[in-house]
Amino acid sequence: MAQRILSDLGCPDAELSVLIVDDAEIQQINRDYLQRDKPTNVISFAMQEGEGSGLNPSLLGDVVISADTAARDAVEVGKPIASELCFLLLHGILHLLGYDHERGTEQEALAMEEKEREVYAMLEREFNLAK
Repeated sequence: MAQRILSDLGCPDAELSVLIVDDAEIQQINRDYLQRDKPTNVISFAMQEGEGSGLNPSLLGDVVISADTAARDAVEVGKPIASELCFLLLHGILHLLGYDHERGTEQEALAMEEKEREVYAMLEREFNLAK
């Protein structure tokens, strides 16, 4: 799934790590690295930003996903957990590629949402995520 997302986003040779954890672990990561003491659905750590960013251009970074939060969110929207995990992976990868809906402008947030819709629609068809 990650490889297909990366290919669709124009970086088929990029590398990243994906870690799926529970709420307790993502809360600890969120607290320790982002000073937010609560669980969240996905956190991305970009390797192409900040000090040492150019050391390995193919290494995008890390995506950490909470399976607990994904499961709750999936039930809330009436979709399978695989669908929600896929969406969170896509969301995290977009952050690694510089898309930002939190700190950027409204235009940047809209651009990220549009890219999410575009790529997710392709994934939904290709991987039959609606079931």
